Amino acid sequence: MTNRVLISQEPYRNSTSKPQTGETQRKGAWPAKWISHDDDAQPPFVCAFRNTFTQSADAIVRLHVTADQRYDLFLDGELVGRGSERGDANHWFFETYDLHLAQGEHTIVARTWFLPHISPSKLAPFAQHSIHAGFLLSPDDENLAETFATGIAPWQVKHLGGYEFTDPSMAWGKGANVVVHGDSFSWGFERGDGDNWQTPRVLKAGVNASTPNETQNEHLLMPAILPAQIDELQHIGRVVLVSEIETMKTCDVPIREIDNVNSERLSWQKLMLSNDEITIAANTRHRVLVDLENYYCARPELTTSGGAGAVVRVHWQEALFEQAKTSMDKGNRDQTEGKYFRQIWMDNDGLGDTFLPDGGAHRFFSTLWWNCGRFVEIVVETQAEPLTIHSFALRETRYPLELESHFESSDARLKSVEPLMVRAMQMCSHETYMDCPFYEQLQYIGDTRLEVLTHYIMARDDLLPRKAMRMFDASRVLNGLTQSRYPSRILQMIPPFSLWYVAMLHDFAMWKGDREFLRVLVPGARGVLDHFLNLRDENGLIGAPEGWNYIDCVKKWENGGPVGADSQPSGPLNWTVVWVLKQFAEIEEGFGEPELATRNRRAASELARNLDQHFWDDGRELYADDLAHTSFSEHSQCLAILGGEVSEEKQNRIVPHLLNDDDLARTTIMFSHYLFETLNRVGHIEKFFERIEKLWFSLHENGLKTTIEMPEPTRSDCHAWAAHPLLHQFTTLLGIRPASWGFATVEIAPQLGHLAHARGTMPHPQGEIAVELRRDGDTLHADVTLPDGVSGVFRYAGKTMELHGGAQKLSV
Repeated sequence: MTNRVLISQEPYRNSTSKPQTGETQRKGAWPAKWISHDDDAQPPFVCAFRNTFTQSADAIVRLHVTADQRYDLFLDGELVGRGSERGDANHWFFETYDLHLAQGEHTIVARTWFLPHISPSKLAPFAQHSIHAGFLLSPDDENLAETFATGIAPWQVKHLGGYEFTDPSMAWGKGANVVVHGDSFSWGFERGDGDNWQTPRVLKAGVNASTPNETQNEHLLMPAILPAQIDELQHIGRVVLVSEIETMKTCDVPIREIDNVNSERLSWQKLMLSNDEITIAANTRHRVLVDLENYYCARPELTTSGGAGAVVRVHWQEALFEQAKTSMDKGNRDQTEGKYFRQIWMDNDGLGDTFLPDGGAHRFFSTLWWNCGRFVEIVVETQAEPLTIHSFALRETRYPLELESHFESSDARLKSVEPLMVRAMQMCSHETYMDCPFYEQLQYIGDTRLEVLTHYIMARDDLLPRKAMRMFDASRVLNGLTQSRYPSRILQMIPPFSLWYVAMLHDFAMWKGDREFLRVLVPGARGVLDHFLNLRDENGLIGAPEGWNYIDCVKKWENGGPVGADSQPSGPLNWTVVWVLKQFAEIEEGFGEPELATRNRRAASELARNLDQHFWDDGRELYADDLAHTSFSEHSQCLAILGGEVSEEKQNRIVPHLLNDDDLARTTIMFSHYLFETLNRVGHIEKFFERIEKLWFSLHENGLKTTIEMPEPTRSDCHAWAAHPLLHQFTTLLGIRPASWGFATVEIAPQLGHLAHARGTMPHPQGEIAVELRRDGDTLHADVTLPDGVSGVFRYAGKTMELHGGAQKLSV
């Protein structure tokens, strides 16, 4: 038995290395050294490291494990865990395992792989940092170093054959797929079997991140922040089609019921659901389309016998396409007839992995990394020998995020779209948040801020939000800005996203309130704001920062930036600075810095006055996006109102246009969060329901299982930045929001719109908040339960009522 454990204290923190010739004595050194393959092979390659030892008595042994780039750890042939949790060179994470070892002989094996990560190579994921290939394992008890520690214990290494890496094509950023060649594969490696095991090269000792001295090209080691990812075998899927095909190229062959070989369909269905084996005749070629009936991130696992020279290709898609070639139209995702399984924008087959059996018995095939989607296409081509597939299953992986809150109302449509939002959050939550699992698999700040807020109402756990903020802080460059996405080995700058990072810290302060966690992030956030303030021009406006000044996926904007955003002061960006300066002023006050808080508020007010002077258009009664007043958007109006520096008179003039003008550039799915925040602020919740109906309620009717990236036709069918209505069920409809640091006090200000009743429960740092609302004519009845010791206010219809810990009934 093995247990993956989380630790907070770095091991060997006070240990000191014993310097060898030419080395400097170092604190925080591990009693183990990195080991690597024994030659100068160029990536990509896969290696295995093994250590066979004899355990003198039953014991629990704690081991710390990491690798560059990735590892799968086995004990006596059984998978123990995977890693290393993604970080960067200065935050290189290791996992900790407690192995329950019985007396006797055991073998530990680590499969590691290393993909080329220097541009222009596309094989390594964009999110994967790297320094040098290697593996590191160290016992927590330094007295066990000679038995377990790499570089000291008798570890061996060998290259694993049979892996061919393929370009991920249009799914740029996610990393390579594989072709596994059975005739050259190192079968039994996980048990330590086979020949050609050699002595590894011994590199430098591991070193803790907290006490390095003169580091150069080293991994600074830190305990993993997150628990193990979910690793569950799923026997799922509805077999839609089994057809005979003339060629392995299937992207231009439509899915047609008339082509179904119904006599084989049931056999494939049994294989998918219950591991009833199936034998494919020699010299045949079959195509099998499986609808998983939900969205999954998973590794395929299959066991075969015979079939020398056969090909088993497992490809994935989020949806089928209406047309061959380059059309983006997907139509209703539930419908398959006449559609095409192909890549978006390309006349290519799907995305996935290929397995080439060698004819051996009970060959187990799987992949190094996961793929995702709703539809799986299995193409099998046999040669002169029949192929038996004994089992086929999918091993699901994701962060262990589950919905702990509950919401229901008189509008059943809200409940119908909830599973899509929850599933999108789950599919975009792994070792980091992701913008999308199918394509980039990168943690972008603009996406992540909304994912984190939604996470707060879904679950009590906040480890993944904390890691996101730590990584974004680590991404800052010399000018003070964060990178737009991180971890990422490819630098990208979206300056407005740095502002949303600062807003994330304010969100955490209000929802969670851990001051010690925030304390180390505050200096970096100050640097972000200072960078923007240093861009003020002679008019007191913030000029265009260098980088991609993306705001939203508005079709009439070029590359998601408002008119002139890359060359002159931009209304949306400037208003964002106003709002974030005021949010950060609250953080400064929370840390006992009233002078800095005053500075931020003064800068916000001055900037708002300058914006009012240069961007207000009296004829349109709106704020323009650009200095020439050629462009107007919902974005500028929302951000101006949310910043709280617009006069009541002008806000009253803006709101009718925001609600009714059709010529405004409209917020799309992600930025609709800020529109919803504005509608909540100005009390026009009816428009919230209008926008939800157009962009969310149709998703379920269109066969989607997750929320999408942008209005149809969308690139990505799974984008968790679109899950934020799940948040608004609680913060806008029920009106539950933190009123002070750490949710110490609560404000409940419901806006029900057309709802006759609504109720919900959600996690709170000290327990749970429950609210039930019922309309009775002009009276609203409310049942509210707060955690003990938590107070607050209830606001409705211009009235304010005090709330206390425990249960209470109110009528307004």
